[in-house]
Amino acid sequence: MWTSKDWKDYELIDCGRGEKLERWGDYTLVRPDPQAIWNPPRTLRAWRKPDARYARSSTGGGQWEIKNVPERWTVGYKELTFNIKPMNFKHTGLFPEQAANWDFAMEKIRKAGRPISVLNLFAYTGGATVACAAAGASVCHVDAARGMVAWAKENAKSSGLEDKPIRWIVDDCAKFVEREIRRGRTYDAVIMDPPSYGRGPSGEIWRLEENLYPFVELVARVLSDDPLFFLINSYTTGLAPSVLTYILETLVSSKHGGHTESDELGLPVSSNGLALPCGATGRWMAD
Repeated sequence: MWTSKDWKDYELIDCGRGEKLERWGDYTLVRPDPQAIWNPPRTLRAWRKPDARYARSSTGGGQWEIKNVPERWTVGYKELTFNIKPMNFKHTGLFPEQAANWDFAMEKIRKAGRPISVLNLFAYTGGATVACAAAGASVCHVDAARGMVAWAKENAKSSGLEDKPIRWIVDDCAKFVEREIRRGRTYDAVIMDPPSYGRGPSGEIWRLEENLYPFVELVARVLSDDPLFFLINSYTTGLAPSVLTYILETLVSSKHGGHTESDELGLPVSSNGLALPCGATGRWMAD
C-alpha cells in the first residue's frame, strides 16, 4: 500500500464503525468512510467532541454538524498550501491520501532533466496540478465543474504558483482530449482521477467499468513521443489495482515500453499503526 508519512497538517487519528476521526490543521472532523467497517472501542476523547461531524441521514445524504470550524481554512503539505472547507456529501476539497501520488509525480518531473508538460484530467481542486507546477512542469488542468476549477486556482495562488504555466480548462474531459488530438497537441505525462459514475454534457452515462479502457485508449493518443508517466487513480469499490496495471500495460507499454506499478492508496492511522484503504492507483513510467 502506498501512503504518505510526510503530512504535518493532516492526521488520520482513528477510524472504525464506518467513520474516521481526522485532524485538519487545528480542527478535528468526523466523516463517514465505507472502508472502516471494523468495530473497535472508541477510547479517544476526540471522538466525543469533534469540531465538526458529517452525520449521515437514514433517508440518504446527510449534513454537517458544525461546532467550531471556520467557513474555510488552509492546510499545508511540504511547499503546497490548500484551501479547505466542509462541502456537500462529507468532502473537504482535498483527498490527503493523494499526497503519495503528488510525491511520485514531483519526483519524476524534477529528475526528468527536461521540460515536462502534464495533462491533469478530472482534476478537481488541483492537488496534483499544484504539485506538478511546483516541481517545474507546465500543466493543463481540466475539470467539467467550474467551481472546482476556481477552487484549484485559489490553491495555486495560496501555494505561490499563480504565475506558473497552468492552463485552466472547464470542459468535459473526453471532448477536450478529442480536440487536443485534432490540434496535434501532446503531453509528456497524464494524471487522471475519473469518477465511478457520471453524466456527460449531453446526458451520456459514464460507468468506470465500461468506459475506463476506451477513455485511456483515447488519452494515450495525446502522449508525446517520449512520455514520462501515466497515472490513473480510482475510488471505485471493488476495482483491483491489477486492473489498472493491465490497462496501462496494454495501452501504454505496448507502444512506449516502460513498466507499470499498481497498488492501493492508504492513510496511516496514528492511534494503532494500521492504514485505511483509500482506492487504487496505477502508475506507468518510462524506464
